Amino acid sequence: MANRNKHLNPNQKYEPKRCWVGDTHKICYATEEEAELAALVAAYDHDSPELTVYKCEYGDHWHLSSK
Repeated sequence: MANRNKHLNPNQKYEPKRCWVGDTHKICYATEEEAELAALVAAYDHDSPELTVYKCEYGDHWHLSSK
């Protein structure tokens, strides 16, 4: 449990993994469940329309879509 004592540096900016999908640089989610949770959080935080998730055709990860 080495990660238990690991602290985040408050001055360090977190940059999620991204990939190019068409003309868009989209955030990658490791699992479908992680992407679905991110979609729910985004909808709640931004009062946005429901987002859907899809498996990326270029890698082993998932993305969000508003379509």
